[in-house]
Amino acid sequence: MDISLRKWKNEKDMTLKEILARLRKTRILVVGDIVLDEFLWGTVRRISPEAPVPVVEVTKESQLLGGAANVVNNIISLGTHALLCGVIGDDRAGERILELLRESKEGGQGPLAAKPVQGDGVIVTQERPTSVKTRIIAQHQQVVRFDRETRDVIPTGVKVKMLTFLRDAIPGVDAVIISDYGKGVVSRHLVEAVLKEARKRNTVVCIDPKPENFLFYRGATIVTPNLQEAQAAVRFPLVTTKDIEKGAGEILKILGCKAVLITRGEHGMCIAERGRKVVHIPTVAREVFDVTGAGDTVIATLTACIGAGASLRKAAIIANHAAGIVVGKLGTATASREEIMESLRQSSRIEMG
Repeated sequence: MDISLRKWKNEKDMTLKEILARLRKTRILVVGDIVLDEFLWGTVRRISPEAPVPVVEVTKESQLLGGAANVVNNIISLGTHALLCGVIGDDRAGERILELLRESKEGGQGPLAAKPVQGDGVIVTQERPTSVKTRIIAQHQQVVRFDRETRDVIPTGVKVKMLTFLRDAIPGVDAVIISDYGKGVVSRHLVEAVLKEARKRNTVVCIDPKPENFLFYRGATIVTPNLQEAQAAVRFPLVTTKDIEKGAGEILKILGCKAVLITRGEHGMCIAERGRKVVHIPTVAREVFDVTGAGDTVIATLTACIGAGASLRKAAIIANHAAGIVVGKLGTATASREEIMESLRQSSRIEMG
C-alpha cells in the first residue's frame, strides 16, 4: 500500500505546524561513530600522463561534521536541541570537530550555528585516531574517497566514560539515536545499556544499523537500514516489492523491534510496523547530485519528529521530504524546517492540483 500526502492528511495525528512548533522544544541524544568529513573541490581538464586517472585541480577545501555528528547537524537544522556522545582522537581532526561544536555553542557561523549542541559526551582519547573521510569532488561528481580510521573496539576506560554520560543524559531527552558506522564505538554492551535506560522511561530508540552488528539491536524501537543493509540482514535478495515487504517482516521478527523503515533510494521508503500493513512512501527527490549523508538526514528527521509527538508514518513522510532535499545538494548537507515545509507544500499542490 502506498501512503501519499493526501492519505497522510486524513490520519488522526498532529498537524505539520504542530510538529514543527514542537521540534523547537524537543531534545534528541545521538550516540555513535563521530567522523570528520573533508571535501576537496576542483575541476578536471586532463588525464595524468603517469596513469589513466583524472587530474583534479583543487580550488577549495571544506570540513564538516560527519557520522553521528552529521546526524546531530541534521537535528540542529530542524531547530531541535541535540546531545552528542562519541569518541574522537587527540589529533588535529579531533580538534577540528571540537571547533565545529564550539562554534555552535558560541553562536558562530559553523554548520551547527542554528542552535547550540551539547557535546560534553564527546570523549577525547590518545588510544585511537579520529575517523576522517576525504572526498574529492570534480564537476559535481565524487571522483574518489579515502578513509583514515581504526575500527578497533574502543578502550575500556573510554567506554566507562560514555556509559556514565549516557545514564545521566537519557532521562532528559525525548528520543535516542544510535548511529552505527562500524568504527568500533557501537558495541553490544553499549546498545544494551542504552536500551535498558530508555526502557525505564519508555523512550524511543532509533538505530541506523551496520549489517555486521545487526543482532546488537534486539529490542530497539525502530531500525532504519537501507536496502543493501536489509538484504544483508535477512540473507536473501530484496528485488520486488513483495521481497522487500517479506524482508521487513523478517527484520521485525529477528530484532523484536516495533518498526522497520527501509530506505530505497530513488524508490522511496518501506515501513513495516507490528500489527499494521506494510506501507510504501514514494520518493520526492527531483534531482540527485549526492547521496552522502542521506541516511543521517532520514534518521535525524524521523526521530526528531517522533520525539516531538508525531506518528511514525507522518514522521517518515517528513523524513522522506528531508532526504529528497539533501540528495539535491553536493556534499554532507542538511534540510531546514523551511525547506521541508516548502517541499511538503509543493507536494500537496501537485497531489491536490
